[in-house]
Amino acid sequence: MDLLRFIPVSLLVATSALFAEPKSGVELGNFDKSVRAQDDFFRHVNGTWLKNTPIPEDKSRYASFSELADQAELNLRAIIQEVSAKKQAPGSEGQKVGDLYSSFMDEAAVEALDSKPIANDLAAIAKLDSKEAVAQQLGHLQTHNISSPIGSYVDQDSKKSDEYIVKLTQSGLGLPDRDYYLNDGEKFETTRKAYLTFIEDLLKLVDTPDADKAATAIVALETRLAEAQWSRVQGRDRERTYNKHAWSALDKEFPGWPWAAYAKGADLPGNGHVIIRQPTYFAALPKILADTSLDTWKHYMRFHVVSDAAPYLSKAFVERNFEFYGKTLSGVEANRPRWKRAVSAVGGSMGEMPGKLYVERHFRPEAKERMVGLVDNLMRAFKVGIDGLEWMSAETKAQAQEKLSKFTTKIGYPDVWRDYSALEIKPGDLFGNLVRATEFEHQRNLNKLGQPVDKNEWFMTPQTVNAYYNPEGNEIVFPAAILQPPFFDVDADDAINYGAIGGVIGHEISHGFDDQGRKYDGNGNLRDWWTEADAERFKERASGLVDQFNAYTPLEKMTVNGAFTLGENIGDLAGITVAYNAYQLALKGEEAPTIDGLTADQRFFIGWAQCFRGKYREEELRKRLVTDPHSPSEYRVNGVMKNVPGFYDAFKLTEGDSLYLAPDKRVKIW
Repeated sequence: MDLLRFIPVSLLVATSALFAEPKSGVELGNFDKSVRAQDDFFRHVNGTWLKNTPIPEDKSRYASFSELADQAELNLRAIIQEVSAKKQAPGSEGQKVGDLYSSFMDEAAVEALDSKPIANDLAAIAKLDSKEAVAQQLGHLQTHNISSPIGSYVDQDSKKSDEYIVKLTQSGLGLPDRDYYLNDGEKFETTRKAYLTFIEDLLKLVDTPDADKAATAIVALETRLAEAQWSRVQGRDRERTYNKHAWSALDKEFPGWPWAAYAKGADLPGNGHVIIRQPTYFAALPKILADTSLDTWKHYMRFHVVSDAAPYLSKAFVERNFEFYGKTLSGVEANRPRWKRAVSAVGGSMGEMPGKLYVERHFRPEAKERMVGLVDNLMRAFKVGIDGLEWMSAETKAQAQEKLSKFTTKIGYPDVWRDYSALEIKPGDLFGNLVRATEFEHQRNLNKLGQPVDKNEWFMTPQTVNAYYNPEGNEIVFPAAILQPPFFDVDADDAINYGAIGGVIGHEISHGFDDQGRKYDGNGNLRDWWTEADAERFKERASGLVDQFNAYTPLEKMTVNGAFTLGENIGDLAGITVAYNAYQLALKGEEAPTIDGLTADQRFFIGWAQCFRGKYREEELRKRLVTDPHSPSEYRVNGVMKNVPGFYDAFKLTEGDSLYLAPDKRVKIW
């Protein structure tokens, strides 16, 4: 087998450096040596950082991701300000970036306008005179990303991945999730009361009569929507959420909802086919529409127009919006400085424009070179891992190998940059610019219908500190901004990079084989390629991971939801496992050096733990336990390491250590 012939990444180090001790990449100053690695690896590696690093007043969470995002934000600010300071040709990308940023920073102009930017939307809502008009207006709100009971978007058809299709999904809540409306407990009750007051206050800011009664009616309506909605666990199921219907049949299959009016308002074609993600929710909508008075629907839309616009209006709106969504829901102490919000607005509206300059200035070409090698090595190790699975049949292994062979990898930045020529940005028109940017994106997505799938499209900008797997594209994507320490250090020894970015690469590969990703084939189609026996064995092993994570209690009376976080937990466990195997293969049987008093295997696992250092405000952690499919940082380290045999060997775990699990209790899937 030619697996062992590839060149270790470390051989790319210059010859002159071969006789010096390599850089370990281990951040020893963050360690807490009073905590044993065998009892709490997360705090052993990150304890001093956790103790000495306050969460900034404008953040709800602070982590390694946050540190990199802060630097990327500063880099973008410098780029945008430089562009803004120069005279740009009308219609050029520089003009658009500069004028959007400048219009955001002109606080006096925004203050003078007060709520005038949304006056036309509020007037249109006031004129609605029928439930058909309500449905049409709700569709129109969707084109501007304003909350509505139906969310619509264009995506690849999960069973015909070479085609685009419209998908409709449940939406329309002002609180983060249905659980915030339905869960018992003092904290949720307090949040609901605060939300009621928030709605009333926003309605008063736009002179709504009887704002208190309107707020009560809005909460009652949203509670009915929440009661009809699927849970996050149900919403993860790729088979249950694939329900293909002809547009022409919706009136018969979901009678009572004005489908033609909604499609017209949302600019949707209203013909061909559509995917309904939660059919029981859509079956309940017509009765909710019928039972709810016209005035309540108008109040509901009025509130959501104001709420979604609030961060871009005058100070009274900005502060009240922040007080609820920042302080109450996330525990943030102070709103972000205006320049940060302006940078976010540019990134959210036209992110690939400044992304080009970001890549030119802050992405080292050798990083992409080494990433290509790392990804190739991880793919090879995953291939070997599939062959070695004792629980999987040869028939399913062959299908898994075929899928793995068809993976596409994107690193750093798009090969083809997005065309923003149709987007109009005007000097001094912040709200108008943001509306036009939203309309541009809506139309860009609608234009996909009937066209070949764009294989070059990215769903994150290069300056985003993250990575993703796209099941319909069967692709893994790593933006430029994540390819720096602690995730990736061009100058560091192999061990730390395999444990850090190698683990992240393995995580994204593993999403193609997690409890939902495994349902897609190599062409990105939702197709059952598993034997029945193998599928049952997979589910049995996955259920062990669900049970483990269900036992973690980050907050009093709130546990991790093992079923909701299962895909990410499988990604973490399989990712670090395959990265460890890839590193062992890269060594080709030779012993790696001990650096900083740490063996190579120890540095490998430290690399992973460094990546996931992080801390949360209580309110934010509560929100994430309900809405975030990732487990809290602590469990992405300790919860995973309990199951990895190499970790036991590296740190000599024995029975009695807090992280020790008996071999028959450890979960191995991939």
